[in-house]
Amino acid sequence: MSQTTTTTQSGGIPAQPGPRDLTGAEREGTPTMPEPTTPTTADSTVPEPGAATAAVETDAGPAVVIAGAGPVARPGERATVRLREDVSDEPPRYAPEWLQLREEADAAARALDLLDPLRIRLANLPGRCGGLVVHDVGCGTGSMGRWLAPRLDGAQHWVLHDRDPYLLHFAAVASPRAAGDGSRVSVETRRGDVARLTRDALAGASLVTASALLDVLTREEVETLADACVGAGCPALLTLSVAGRVELTPSDPLDTEIAEAFNAHQRRGGMLGPDAITVAAEAFSERGATVKVHPSPWRLGPEEAALTAQWLRGWVGAAVEQRPELRERADRYLQDRLAACEAGELDVVVHHSDLLALVRPTGGAS
Repeated sequence: MSQTTTTTQSGGIPAQPGPRDLTGAEREGTPTMPEPTTPTTADSTVPEPGAATAAVETDAGPAVVIAGAGPVARPGERATVRLREDVSDEPPRYAPEWLQLREEADAAARALDLLDPLRIRLANLPGRCGGLVVHDVGCGTGSMGRWLAPRLDGAQHWVLHDRDPYLLHFAAVASPRAAGDGSRVSVETRRGDVARLTRDALAGASLVTASALLDVLTREEVETLADACVGAGCPALLTLSVAGRVELTPSDPLDTEIAEAFNAHQRRGGMLGPDAITVAAEAFSERGATVKVHPSPWRLGPEEAALTAQWLRGWVGAAVEQRPELRERADRYLQDRLAACEAGELDVVVHHSDLLALVRPTGGAS
């Protein structure tokens, strides 16, 4: 059945979870993602993205892309990059506008305390003199590489994995070209599924990274990721997994109900949601890795009003999809929260966690 979207007032609750289209005011002052043009450098291998059309064909028929949340999908399906086998060949597109909007908050939130133990481990890997090979799983538009590559020294080759060739194209175009010490950074892209990741796919890898990925995986997929990393002897830095806790100032009596409904929505279909960091820590620990977990909260104030507004729409929309009986109260709640956000009178802390798994090196690691 064909699904479509219609433009509603800014205070309305979206029919699907995830942020919605940016308004003109919210776009103002936001840098534009680069046009997807094929890089000429020999360092990059970029898939042909095709036209950036407004609709994506799925098993359920054409679906309209929402600038903040990807396409409208089947009823009950999360608006995110699909990771599993039972999907059409063309994956939904997680709109680069949303990924761009959150990139600065993501960069500010990631746990810097995990970098020193990571640098020490990378410096001691066998074959380190040949440079680092970093696999970024579910890379989106490549924000993890833009954050991490300049914080590591030495030559680096980044392998960017995602189901969406359009996002892979953005990631390759906007990838960094220099490490922290000025060494060369090269990049290639691979369209693929985290569920297919194996130790063979990571042969020669120095590090696996991911950002905002664990919470949309199942337990089996997290264990597959842990098996691949441990089997290849490469550490993993997995950032910005939702922790299931949100603080809004000033508070509202409905905050707790919305948060609980959102967390339940995150766990639908076997996805781990706020349980992801615990499951991942256990999976890596059981396989002999040393695991370190640090908080990485978004701290959103008046200067992040555009991101806060988009996040609010997605947060409340997912809660209502989970508990439709909340709709009337939640609609008023969202309008009040958006008004406070626009007036610069709302502060939000969205809790996340970062995980570093220090896997025992093997002879195959580089």
